[in-house]
Amino acid sequence: MSFPRFSRSSCALAVAGATAFALSACGGGGSSAPDYTVPADADLVVKAVPTIKWDASSYTANAGEITVFLANDDSVKHVLVIRQGDKVVGDLELVASKRGATAEGTITLEAGEYAVYCIVPGHGNMNSTLTVS
Repeated sequence: MSFPRFSRSSCALAVAGATAFALSACGGGGSSAPDYTVPADADLVVKAVPTIKWDASSYTANAGEITVFLANDDSVKHVLVIRQGDKVVGDLELVASKRGATAEGTITLEAGEYAVYCIVPGHGNMNSTLTVS
């Protein structure tokens, strides 16, 4: 029984083609950051990132009226609220329903420790510290 022989260049070409095909099949998910502009007046910028978490474990802001900007770099809906203990503080509820969505609002906070929290069921690990001074 005889087997066909392939030259090294033929093998290299086949491997390169298969690699290019595999890489193109992986595209489309969009690994680049969504296109949005953070407002210059934002005092607190929070980004939802893949794997259902915030972009930081802690944030800081100055006491008083705080402009909060939420950007969704994840593929699922997120709803940001500010909590102190188990109680939601104020009426700020920012919804970013899909990747690239943003929301902005204001809340007045006194100095203290708060939590930046996502109220979507199953997102309990989206719970970062907010220190207001």
